[in-house]
Amino acid sequence: MQLNLTRVDYLQVGLTSSHCVRVLPSSGAKAQQKVVVGDHDGLVQLFTMRKGEPQLGFRADIEKLVTRVELGGALGTVRDKIFVSSGNEVRGYTKKGKQFLGFDTNLTEEIKSMHISGSDLLVCGNHIYNHYHDCQDASYFLAPDKINDVISLPAEKMKALVPILACEDRLLRVMSGSDVLYSVELPSPPSSLQLFYNDGGENGDQLLYGTSDGKIGLVQLGRGSAAHRWVYDGTSNTGHITASHHGGVISMDHYDMTGDGVRDLLVGRDDGHIEVFAYEDGDESEPTLKFSLACNESVTSVQGAVVGNSGYDEIVASTYTGWVFGVTSEPMDRHISSESGIVHISQESKQKIQKLRTEIDELQERVLKERDQYQAATQSAFPGISAVPFFSVNDKMTLNRSDASYLLSLEVQTAVDNVLLQSDVPIDLLDVEKNSAVVSYSTCDPESGNFLLATYRCQANTTRLEVRIRTIEGQYGTLQAYITPRLQPKCCQVRQYRIKPLSLHSRIHSFDPNRPYNILTLKGQFTLPEMHAWVVFCLPELPERTPAEEQAEFTFVSTFLDTQLQCIYRAGEAVFKSDNISTISILKDVLTKEATRKKVRLDISCEVSEDSVVHALHLLHPRLEAQLMLAKQVSLIDALRELGSHETDTSFLSPEYQHILDNADELMAQYRKQPCHLERLYGMITDLYIDKFKFKGVNVKSRVPQLLEILDNYGSLDLQHLVNFFQS
Repeated sequence: MQLNLTRVDYLQVGLTSSHCVRVLPSSGAKAQQKVVVGDHDGLVQLFTMRKGEPQLGFRADIEKLVTRVELGGALGTVRDKIFVSSGNEVRGYTKKGKQFLGFDTNLTEEIKSMHISGSDLLVCGNHIYNHYHDCQDASYFLAPDKINDVISLPAEKMKALVPILACEDRLLRVMSGSDVLYSVELPSPPSSLQLFYNDGGENGDQLLYGTSDGKIGLVQLGRGSAAHRWVYDGTSNTGHITASHHGGVISMDHYDMTGDGVRDLLVGRDDGHIEVFAYEDGDESEPTLKFSLACNESVTSVQGAVVGNSGYDEIVASTYTGWVFGVTSEPMDRHISSESGIVHISQESKQKIQKLRTEIDELQERVLKERDQYQAATQSAFPGISAVPFFSVNDKMTLNRSDASYLLSLEVQTAVDNVLLQSDVPIDLLDVEKNSAVVSYSTCDPESGNFLLATYRCQANTTRLEVRIRTIEGQYGTLQAYITPRLQPKCCQVRQYRIKPLSLHSRIHSFDPNRPYNILTLKGQFTLPEMHAWVVFCLPELPERTPAEEQAEFTFVSTFLDTQLQCIYRAGEAVFKSDNISTISILKDVLTKEATRKKVRLDISCEVSEDSVVHALHLLHPRLEAQLMLAKQVSLIDALRELGSHETDTSFLSPEYQHILDNADELMAQYRKQPCHLERLYGMITDLYIDKFKFKGVNVKSRVPQLLEILDNYGSLDLQHLVNFFQS
């Protein structure tokens, strides 16, 4: 079934956090429902729609920004009680606005996520998880990494409370009291949790998770272990629509939007996409994407409901900047009829149009009046103060494992005029299809430590900008973004992002012991917190907090090359293993520099494996071949197109040339997405060659031109020629 849904705006509130919009249960089949929303201004509002206008049920001013809104009630009853978290407090309201609960949790952190199950309250800060039963402290857990979400399996089906924590270290932690019953490893950091079918499935043990890089997965949680059912990553064939974006999943819900009697999966992403998935083959296989809508702002909440008009299903959504709207199945032309070429508009629609015109006129008058007052104040003889307006920025820089690049997303509560990017290390800016901004580059002087100056000029009413970046491992420093909104007086906010020495490495949980490894061992008078701080300086996706155990162990994979790195360290000793000698070389240089800066003496020993170099070359070989082939094909496109313009019949071309001509646009797009990929591979092979001999105390930089000559002729040679050169 093809879905035809249309966006209808309801109201605008202040900035919103994730899961800050909830729809109260329906009083009858297809009856209109009430919506409650909490914002960063500290306002909690409940409204219903009447004749296209929001009617306020109640408004409560909490004065602190609202971080979460949840619904609760006694087990087995209707969940129509409203619970709101702000700061470290939780408040409860009835649907009529009467406050029945004001509970100070005494958490040392601000509440970021919350879940209600009967008389059990689960709250989490960044690292602290607390469970309260009837507002009495029941259990506590300090997580080793950031907690992104919390949920519990349905107590009615499980006959017990089973809390689950979604943690930044790619783990779901299934809790039992204050202890971790077991952990579930995930492919990416989980950002949102939702019960399957909203009730955990038939047995209540099925859980959906969404990740920060756009994956959606289903796990079945047993008593002592979990089974992965499926993972949807947006790259598989989805019938009518192909999901080419990978925005992080912020909110999920289940609601029957297709009208087939089976609940569909609703997803809201941080890149502004709202999606509807159908379970065509049940829960045994991944869902199929049926509908997608881009709203150009981060979607913070999605829920299925009937809000705008009785009888019409819709998705109620909110955005970061505070828009609350519906994506409704109601036909927008049902109030319009056409007869003999004359369009007739219903009286209700005429009244709406007239009211909108009146509101626009009033707003324009207010803007002109305020502008005149401001101009008069600035020209007044009396001394005045021109206050710099404050604006909130929602920013995130995440590593995408699929193409070894970073996605920097910047979102502002008002329209953006321009964004200036400045970097003191070499980085590449890659194309982002969704960007409508115009980019211009300024000349830089690398000797002064300035490698990049790029300005993105945004179109009118743009509040969100995405920039894709590829870094070079071994080159580390700072990327700065200067964000200038369309505000008066002119102001700018600066955001800084660390480019780490091993920036293209990503956390994993399994380590392959059968590879040929190079081993770097450091011994000295350093503590565990000192060594952890140095490792955090080198590698991404690590918690800032020092591990509670006496020994820390982390495993990484290179997103560019698929080599592995294992870090095991404790007070006085650290051991690093990698099947890429360049990784060991970068770690040795950076850790030595950090120890010298801290005046800590290190005893350094290295075990170099000759087999690891050949192993790394075998990993590089298919990538190098593919990029050389792509570059060759792209170089032939213009000539083949010119030939095709003169010859109507190109059947005389060889199959290879015919393939290039038929897929020219796709090949060009692929090449533009990775403009410096081949140069990057050349650089990695060159570094591998230099680092191999550096550990032997031999300087081979004079032989680099010979290596580059072999790489230039790689298409006519084979891998063995390159291996022989490395071993000579």
